Amino acid sequence: MGGSRGGRDVTASFLFPFRGRRRLLRWTVGSLLVAVLPVSFVVVFGYTVGCIRVAAANDSAAPPGWCVRCRLLSDGAWSGVQAAVLTLPFVVLAWLVADGLGRIWHPTGDRFVDSANALVVGVAAVALPWGILMLTALPPTLAHFAVSGRPADLASLPAVVHAVRRRFADWNLVIVEITTSWLLAAAGLALPLVGVVPGAFYAILVSAHACAALSPDCSAR
Repeated sequence: MGGSRGGRDVTASFLFPFRGRRRLLRWTVGSLLVAVLPVSFVVVFGYTVGCIRVAAANDSAAPPGWCVRCRLLSDGAWSGVQAAVLTLPFVVLAWLVADGLGRIWHPTGDRFVDSANALVVGVAAVALPWGILMLTALPPTLAHFAVSGRPADLASLPAVVHAVRRRFADWNLVIVEITTSWLLAAAGLALPLVGVVPGAFYAILVSAHACAALSPDCSAR
């Protein structure tokens, strides 16, 4: 196992995507899979869990290679179900807000434009609480699932409470690393030679390494 993550170097997660051999192949495959989301979500989610598992075992290790195995697919399927369950209520709420607003709000008089505006408002209304829930629940539960392999850990409220209440400093640092990596990915929109797709794959790898800090093995050190 790697060393203690207490007082860990915050740059480790940001350097994680560049470690190891065959980096070009890893990035090529990863970027292609991210480009065809949501078709490839099971593989991408499974690979993310695999990266968390590797980083939890050794925080100086490189990302694993691509290999379509049962573990990759099963990990991706279970973590995808978790993300869907957490997201579905907000999708329904956004639709209800948009539908209700569309019935009473007609700023342009154009039915299509007004419906689109109402949908934008509905999505904006749920985006913040959805983001808070995902950032709170996913890192510790995915970290526990990656180590244990038990799907029940994806719904472990005690793991979330333990991370927020007893490991608040670690959890807060993980959130900072994840949000920073996705801001860097968004910045790829303005960089033609980088692009948002490789940026998103970079953010996924950074986020996976950061989440590993909340694994039960790390908390026991």
